[in-house]
Amino acid sequence: MSQDIWRNDGGFRHAFDPAANPELFRGVLTRRFFAFLVDLVILGVPIVLGVIFIALFGVLTLGLGWLLFWLVSPLSIVWAIVYYGLTLGGPHSATVGMRLMDLELRTFSGEPGYFILGAAHAVLYWISVSVLTPFIVLVGLFNRRRQLLHDLILGTVIINTSARPAYPEPARPV
Repeated sequence: MSQDIWRNDGGFRHAFDPAANPELFRGVLTRRFFAFLVDLVILGVPIVLGVIFIALFGVLTLGLGWLLFWLVSPLSIVWAIVYYGLTLGGPHSATVGMRLMDLELRTFSGEPGYFILGAAHAVLYWISVSVLTPFIVLVGLFNRRRQLLHDLILGTVIINTSARPAYPEPARPV
């Protein structure tokens, strides 16, 4: 599969052609939204439990434990990056929410995600959402692969898992 990605004339051919396989991209944006909500809950539960723990610990220590509240923000960021890196870089190339919605992340060449790509995907998403909120969604509405802005920048695409062509997975580096 990957030997025909690069054309002889120096151009690049995307592994997933929306004209040849429109089912790969059908309903992706809607399911991506619901997958995001599921992932938001998964990310939020440990953070809320941590905040409750710190609050109770602060009561037990007569307010001294509340000094730990400054850790909530940095640990939330680390937790989100690790979650997205491990899930998008895992064997399914999808977060838990994406798996529930039958979606997976692939590179332009069709390869599965890896930890750094998953972590970068999360960081670039959160940065672009905080700066360009309506623009990233509009980008997805006006391209045939339904890619959002951070997908285009990172060279990734989200596809329907069940509609993916059956070809052997590339070997993952150890």
